[in-house]
Amino acid sequence: MKTRLKYKTLWLSDIHLGFKDCRADYLLDFLSQVECETIYLVGDVVDLWAMKRSLFWPPNHYEVLRTLFKKANNGTRIVYIPGNHDEPFRDYVGHIFGPIEIKKEAVHTTVSGKRLLMFHGDCLDEHIRLSKWENLIGDYAYDLLLFLNRWANFLRRRFGKHYWSLATYIKQRIPNARQVIDVFERAAVEEAARRNLDGVICGHIHQPALKTIDGILYCNDGDWIENCTAMAENHDGGLELLQWTEKHVLLASLNAEGQPATADVLPMRRAG
Repeated sequence: MKTRLKYKTLWLSDIHLGFKDCRADYLLDFLSQVECETIYLVGDVVDLWAMKRSLFWPPNHYEVLRTLFKKANNGTRIVYIPGNHDEPFRDYVGHIFGPIEIKKEAVHTTVSGKRLLMFHGDCLDEHIRLSKWENLIGDYAYDLLLFLNRWANFLRRRFGKHYWSLATYIKQRIPNARQVIDVFERAAVEEAARRNLDGVICGHIHQPALKTIDGILYCNDGDWIENCTAMAENHDGGLELLQWTEKHVLLASLNAEGQPATADVLPMRRAG
């Protein structure tokens, strides 16, 4: 029997169900091994953009939704904050979809009293000024990155290696991409500071992070295409950034006072 990890709160975003590069297998394994009181789904859970181009809905994508609804029916509070890829669900903000609450944004208060603003992140796109040409190039470049990522990990599996994000590795080494990420992060913390909050939790840019910028906590829970990451709050109010592939890795953590804590690596058993 698997040992379950117990948290107070979890944040997941950019799952992109309905998109061929969604890592639903890793997410299902993660959901099977964790328990928590609250799950925040911070946008782009279902990729309606991808599904409009071509219908792709394998059984494990359906199983992710079924698992989330099962957790909600069993007492886990689930709050869904739609993003840009599932924007039509914003029409239902303020409603309850079965056992799941739908909100435009929210504020979460940690056990230690930190008040964290939560939104998907596409509201900050106006701060990232790119021409239509640059956006077009960016879309094609990203598709190429995911293609390379897919084949790199196919070869890694053949040689018994665990999942590794080639796409993230390349993005982190492109100066313009790093600049866009920096601008986004600063805009996010400035919005939290403007509202007199202690930090912000978002997704959108597929770049997981847990750090302090100008005294404000910046938390990005990443994605389930490139990085397979989630944000978690411990029962003492500390925050952790988890990566969940063939290995369960604690990428970074902050204690209840918002100070860096020791990170470690834990083994993980794949389901099935």
